[in-house]
Amino acid sequence: METRPTRVLVIDDSVVVRRLVSDVLSRQDGIEVVGTAPNGRIGLQKIPQLSPDLITLDVEMPEMDGIETLKAIRAAHGDLPVIMFSTLTERGAAVTIDALIHGANDYVTKPANVGSVEESMARVAADLTPRIHALCGRSRDVDRTGSRETGSRETGWRAAGSPTPSTTSARSATSAIRPVGAPARVDLVVIGVSTGGPNALAELVPALPADLPVPVVIVQHMPAMFTRLLAQRLDNTSAVAVREAAGGERIGPGECWIAPGDHHLEVAGSSGGLRLRVHDGEKENSCRPAVDVLFRSAVAATGRHTLGVVMTGMGRDGQRGASDLVRAGARVVVQDEASSVVWGMPGAVVGAGSADEVLPLRRLALEIASRVAVGRAALTGSVPR
Repeated sequence: METRPTRVLVIDDSVVVRRLVSDVLSRQDGIEVVGTAPNGRIGLQKIPQLSPDLITLDVEMPEMDGIETLKAIRAAHGDLPVIMFSTLTERGAAVTIDALIHGANDYVTKPANVGSVEESMARVAADLTPRIHALCGRSRDVDRTGSRETGSRETGWRAAGSPTPSTTSARSATSAIRPVGAPARVDLVVIGVSTGGPNALAELVPALPADLPVPVVIVQHMPAMFTRLLAQRLDNTSAVAVREAAGGERIGPGECWIAPGDHHLEVAGSSGGLRLRVHDGEKENSCRPAVDVLFRSAVAATGRHTLGVVMTGMGRDGQRGASDLVRAGARVVVQDEASSVVWGMPGAVVGAGSADEVLPLRRLALEIASRVAVGRAALTGSVPR
């Protein structure tokens, strides 16, 4: 049965941007722009009047900026999806990272250096429309579930939005999917994450122990500059050292490395251990960095001694890489549907039969530490404390 269009409220201090976004979204199937506002204060007043399903929110505005407005939305309308509209500047990126960590669902960047209004509109449509559909449970390659769930983060909010891939069914928070044998030693943890990732990583990474005996390498779908700032934010709150990769680094225990925006990140074995490789090869799954590229390199570098983790994200990046890990004898854990902002990437891995466990976000850090410890204990015969 056809459902009503997704109702969108556009909050932006620029008249030009409000008109551009409104015109673009009004042309999309299943989306209706129900109102606009020039600043956060007016936008907050319009929410109860218009009952939007989703808000696009400018990062920098007079009276109430994006962060202030986001906090007020979370306090009064906790489960309302918010997409930040950011500029590709240092300040815009910094505020956007803060917004994502404080509970914004996703972000898009305003068109820059484009040749015409038509090109700007095409860019906004390509970036914004699929995010709206995914967050509100509409997508051509997923079925609508419409489920939302309040999480346990300090922000008090987590939207599940949870589109489920048509080839899968929802899984319980602790379900074992794929039968597995005795645990192998884990030498490397690789993580893929996208939509909702900064918020999820802000919970996962600080929960990892400082003495984690293996390195962690992460692909988060983000542009350049954003990934560097994300690494800095996580490093400030984590016991493990968090850095943006530049390429050539030798990696070791207690380190967490994040792929730089617009570059693929690979792990390579060498006589001295593991090293990182960064390059700007072709996009995969329309992504650069791509999770599949990282996971595929882990198969070659550490094989069955790899632990793969796929977290919240739109699309299917990581599905093929997870299958490659499984064929190599490695283990793959995914974030569950209820705690994901979008269950596209983890759901695709489950649908492909590559996940051996599905867990809520709050349990992932403990699971990573436990699997690393158990794998090592199995070799020595000792029992992890």
